[in-house]
Amino acid sequence: MQDFTHFLYEQLVEWGVSTVWAKYVNVIVLLVILLLAMLLLDFLIRKILVGTFERFTSKSKNNFDDFLVRNRAPRNIAHIIPLLLAYELAPSIFQDFEYAETLIMKTIEVIGIILTLRIIRSLLNTMKDFFKTLPNLKDKPIDSYLQVFMIFSWFVGFMFAFSIITSMKLMTFLTTLGAASAVILLVFKDTILGFVASIQVSINDMVRIGDWITFEKYGADGDVIEINLATVKVQNFDKTITTIPTYALISDSFRNWRGMMNAQGRRIKRALIVKQESIKFLDAETVNKLRQIQLIDSYLENKQTDISAYNEKNGIDTTLPINGRQLTNLGTFRKYIDRYLNQHSGINKDMMIMVRQLAPTSQGIPLEVYAFSADKRWENYEYIMADIFDHILAALPYFELELFELPSSSTFEQKTVSLQQ
Repeated sequence: MQDFTHFLYEQLVEWGVSTVWAKYVNVIVLLVILLLAMLLLDFLIRKILVGTFERFTSKSKNNFDDFLVRNRAPRNIAHIIPLLLAYELAPSIFQDFEYAETLIMKTIEVIGIILTLRIIRSLLNTMKDFFKTLPNLKDKPIDSYLQVFMIFSWFVGFMFAFSIITSMKLMTFLTTLGAASAVILLVFKDTILGFVASIQVSINDMVRIGDWITFEKYGADGDVIEINLATVKVQNFDKTITTIPTYALISDSFRNWRGMMNAQGRRIKRALIVKQESIKFLDAETVNKLRQIQLIDSYLENKQTDISAYNEKNGIDTTLPINGRQLTNLGTFRKYIDRYLNQHSGINKDMMIMVRQLAPTSQGIPLEVYAFSADKRWENYEYIMADIFDHILAALPYFELELFELPSSSTFEQKTVSLQQ
């Protein structure tokens, strides 16, 4: 190679090329020859290594090697041999060109650092894909930890590359970097916050991949599909994607529905507002009429017997219903709803079933249903709840009760017409 260099140099000088340009041309020709040789060698090694690895993975039952091929790890590893060979040959090829030799050696070293980082990234992506296939790890924020390691690798690689390019000692560079730590902390603030948040989220088991969360501040209501160092991705039920900063999971309040999904039922908690003026005592005729309702027939019979015995024993004058004990249409209706829920096929009987009366409001008396549906799937849950309240609303008139409802324009028109008549 040295003889070829001298021959090319002398030939260029004979052709009238200046000595300076003759050296440049020499360097360029040698560089092109080196690049072509390395590219050809890289092509051959890549074909052999990747082909061998693909044949091996086709016979292997383990899917880890499949992920290696998918993330191009064998292809990146194949670049090592040509690069090492170029590193060994370059000093002898460019020994007559000191400046070019220094520049090319530094370039090869920087390329080596970049190649190392690409190999590390391929291996980390392979580990990420493999871990997500393991039942114990597929819902853990693996992305966050691997991203932290990748950021650290890029940081170390940048330090070495900068040290090589500037010929500055690594310790000197680190000392200078320490002086600029305030700026670094400011630049990487979100990354540091995300890293700390990822650790806390994982240790406290606050969120897993696959959890249904509701985060009103960010408009998120759906399933967590990804947790990484900086963000949490939520696929909403309308199939849109909401991105939430990871540190927001520990700094703000959100709702995780995992407890409900792991429980034996999904809560139904809804109230009807009954008009206060429609609430009244039940007379004997109304009680006999309500006894035609099978669900509360036995209840009314036993309750009326107890009330009559109590009033008679205490000598209470029942001419006025307010005296003594009396049944009310609201209390009877509450008992009817309770029995209806206890015989409904969509309600989990092993969990709490309660029909309660809340504090009166300016609209009326809230009557709340508190129970748990046996089916937790959203569509079926909504169907069960709608079926229950369809029946309750239709049953109200039988107890001579009315719901509160704000008057509409048609109501005012009817009132006006009646007044005019």
